[in-house]
Amino acid sequence: MLIRVLSFLLEALSFMLISAALLRGWMNWLRISMRAQPGLFVMAVTDWLVKPLRRLLPKTLAHSRLDWASVLCAGALSLVFALLWSLLAGTLSSSVGGGAPSALAIALSLLGFALKMTIRVALQTLFFMVLAFAVLSWVQPGSALFHQLGRLTAPLTAPLQRILPTIGGIDLSALVLMLLLQVGLMVVGNVV
Repeated sequence: MLIRVLSFLLEALSFMLISAALLRGWMNWLRISMRAQPGLFVMAVTDWLVKPLRRLLPKTLAHSRLDWASVLCAGALSLVFALLWSLLAGTLSSSVGGGAPSALAIALSLLGFALKMTIRVALQTLFFMVLAFAVLSWVQPGSALFHQLGRLTAPLTAPLQRILPTIGGIDLSALVLMLLLQVGLMVVGNVV
């Protein structure tokens, strides 16, 4: 029972941190101001790791459009999660086959798990943003958060809006995107 509780807490904390790092990178890619929510929250949660990583990166990477420090932060957090999860679940040795696993096999197993976790968190974060945007479009379409979520989700919904017709005056792009994200989560769940 204690292992299950600790696993749940570890996964929840990891999801929040990795999601915040990925969202920070996405917001920087889209050139969205961090002076409003969710930017303030994202910076407060990730500054402790992103700022030191930014100082360590070469200037060419540190000043590119892609926020490499946020991406590396998400990757590092996923790797730490993979290691802690494997140690907690006791699957570090059993996940790579019978006998004593080699260091390379352990490293590859952890990297695969971390990559899967990063992709899963990215898809889930996008799903929650699109869901919140869809709900706010019905409840509070004039709110600042609605407009911020609209800017965050527009690069993903705009291509669908060009393909899908509106039905009865309702834009179905958010619904279709949520379905596609769920399919992506199913695929990721069956990989590795």
